[in-house]
Amino acid sequence: MINEWSKVKRPEQEELESRLEAAREGLAERQLKIRDGKVPVFVLFEGFGAAGKGSVLGKIIKNMDPRFYSVDTMKSPTEEEMRKPFLCRYFERIPEAGRFVFLDGGWVEEVVSDRVHDRLSDGKYKERVDSIKRFERTLTDNGYLVMKFFFHIDKDVQKERLETLEAHKNTSWRVSKEDLYQNRHYKKYCKAYNKYLDDTNVSNAPWYLIDGSDRKWAELQILELLNQGIDTALTNNGVAVPIIQNIFPMVKMPKLAEVDLDKSLTDEEYDKLLDKCQEKLGRLHNELYRRKVPVIIAYEGYDAAGKGGNIKRVAAALDARGYVVNPIASPEPHEKARHYLWRFWTRLPKTGHVAIFDRTWYGRVMVERIEGFCSENDWRRAYNEINEFEKELYDWGAVVVKFWVDIDKDTQLERFNLRQNTPAKQWKITDEDWRNREKWDQYERAVDEMFEKTSTVFAPWHILESNDKKYARIKALNIIIDAIEKRLEK
Repeated sequence: MINEWSKVKRPEQEELESRLEAAREGLAERQLKIRDGKVPVFVLFEGFGAAGKGSVLGKIIKNMDPRFYSVDTMKSPTEEEMRKPFLCRYFERIPEAGRFVFLDGGWVEEVVSDRVHDRLSDGKYKERVDSIKRFERTLTDNGYLVMKFFFHIDKDVQKERLETLEAHKNTSWRVSKEDLYQNRHYKKYCKAYNKYLDDTNVSNAPWYLIDGSDRKWAELQILELLNQGIDTALTNNGVAVPIIQNIFPMVKMPKLAEVDLDKSLTDEEYDKLLDKCQEKLGRLHNELYRRKVPVIIAYEGYDAAGKGGNIKRVAAALDARGYVVNPIASPEPHEKARHYLWRFWTRLPKTGHVAIFDRTWYGRVMVERIEGFCSENDWRRAYNEINEFEKELYDWGAVVVKFWVDIDKDTQLERFNLRQNTPAKQWKITDEDWRNREKWDQYERAVDEMFEKTSTVFAPWHILESNDKKYARIKALNIIIDAIEKRLEK
């Protein structure tokens, strides 16, 4: 692709200057429309070293309002970032609605460099490419405009620019060892870039090849393409996208109405099993830390089902330095302004650590669905997006355990009344809990569909029968222990 791409003819200087002025003004005007239309714009600048990405980017943003964009220069991942999933540091940087984020370098540079230096096998390379395509599609399906520009220069131009930069003390720092290696192995990089661009050139997020040999011409190309992309995004803003069918193997789950909730333990059985399970989980946590295996435990369930007490018994077995409990409430404004999974990507554990979620990303297909906080297309599309998210976690090496904490309607009423009549527990009961109870049947249907569409073989659902909270606690501990042991055996 790189060697064969057809260059659009550069206009004469007078025409170029005229079009540049119009394009700059056009982008400034469109930025206001993007803000008012609440469309998030994610712009990626990639290409050969010394191709002019940084200097052209500086020109692009010159006439934009700096309150509504940010620029990130992506370097090699830090040790901390390498202990998170590959895409985590990119998902963390996605823009809020109505704002632009420009990335100077990104996932392409990281993948191609790893490929050239033989740090990625064929299989791992394919996994990375598939992950990136899902990432980009997830954003565009949710109304993001993703623009990807690749700056191309030939070997001789690159060499000349690198030598010029190196010759001056104020610019020599801009030349990295990787840049010099790239120029010496230019054909090898061309081949790797060609392969990557071919693999990821998709209709929802196509590649735009930019002639980097002339910076003004490069600026004009990008400005006009950006303006065209923005016009299209504003026209399509709010248009529903097709629902992608699930491709992952599933685990068959019972309907909630079929679950036998009459399971219990005596106090003596509970005390004995609790000590045994917590001791074992504590030992496993040490091994998880040593072997750098992350664990993600997700809790959903009816109000007053006993999630908090269940989490408390799990957390009590863990080293306090190695876990975090994330209580998930309604999204804050800055969270609501981004893709709904953003606030979960930003809460993932490091390798060797445990993240426990009290309420999760499944709010999209339960609360948001039932309360009308998102469109039907949004929540129907979310099943596949969630499966892909959890597949990313699994491929990263994480243990993913998902619990539905289940009770019957009469037991919930007893617990609601107990909370309401006990001063020390009144904070636990709200008007919203009573309103949710009135929608019990709607929640039951939503949960059944959630089980059917998101209980994958790599992240299956587990039902905790919690009419007896003690029984549910021991069952949860045993499931977590079993999942960790299976992962450590691999």
